[in-house]
Amino acid sequence: MKIRPDQLESRLQQTLQPVYIISGDEPLQVSECADRIRQEARNQGFTERKVYHVDNSFDWRELLETANSLSLFAEKKIIELRMPNGKPGDSGRKALLEYIQNPSPDNMLLVITDRLDGQIQRSKWFKALDQVGTFIPVWPIDPNKLPGWIAQRFRKSGFQATPEALALLAERVEGNLLAASQEIEKLKLLSQGHTIDENAIREAVSDSARYDVFHLADAALEGNVKNSVRILGALKGEGIEPPIVLWALAREIRLLSYFSRQLSKGLSREAALNQSAKVIGFSPYLLKRRLPLINKAISRHSEKTFRAMLVQAGKIDQEIKGINRGDPWSSLLSLILALAGMPGLVCLSD
Repeated sequence: MKIRPDQLESRLQQTLQPVYIISGDEPLQVSECADRIRQEARNQGFTERKVYHVDNSFDWRELLETANSLSLFAEKKIIELRMPNGKPGDSGRKALLEYIQNPSPDNMLLVITDRLDGQIQRSKWFKALDQVGTFIPVWPIDPNKLPGWIAQRFRKSGFQATPEALALLAERVEGNLLAASQEIEKLKLLSQGHTIDENAIREAVSDSARYDVFHLADAALEGNVKNSVRILGALKGEGIEPPIVLWALAREIRLLSYFSRQLSKGLSREAALNQSAKVIGFSPYLLKRRLPLINKAISRHSEKTFRAMLVQAGKIDQEIKGINRGDPWSSLLSLILALAGMPGLVCLSD
């Protein structure tokens, strides 16, 4: 059964399903759906939790052994499969089909994946799970609906925001819900009342005593190595999650890569900027204001270097998800130093 993320709460109030599949590329919504399912499962006695990260070396017999094993204290189990590419392989398909043939009421299977394409959704193993459980595809929020989503987040905490404030915040986060959620929490702490207006957002944005991912990206584009390192350390100290930092850097690098490619084709800077804004999804107005920073970054690197940085960003994403070993913060530091122009750190794909 397929449902939207906003339908999950009401469905959980009705009954807990034996299988949940959460699929999507929007980290905040995926995480919140999974958290809500786990919470309801715990409320219903599922006190044990087994988490498996599925990669090419994963032994699918562990899934079946866990499903069939009896806990010493007869506890109900949440079996969580984090399967980024949504492709279990031959052994995985067989294991999932065997699991679903006789599922135990003492187990709940939670599968978390990236976006599943139509071919995977038509596969035998997926249909078998979907038939007895709930499928929650997560899609990015439409830009036109983002102000409404932000307003709803404020209302849940007893706050309200003016239309101007909502539009400004939506423009700033550029569709990233993790960043939006972070900004909302900060604004709630900084607010003198329960109404957030445009001035409150502008003051929060311009507060030089606070570091955020947008300042980090600007410092790296400017080539200010010292400031970039300082801001990254402050973000880590404030508890900012690595996916938010990676998102901010990756979107800048994608923009720079595409922008430099358009320039190499002979487009004027204005035409290349407008085309880049359209394709990458930036506000043309904001990009024009940041053109001096963009020009500095373009002057330091080639399109080939930007592509190498994007490859490194992909590796960091795998580190964050636990697919590859490594420290995401150390890798983010290397990426930032490369973007800022640190000598010897630009050929990240080597």
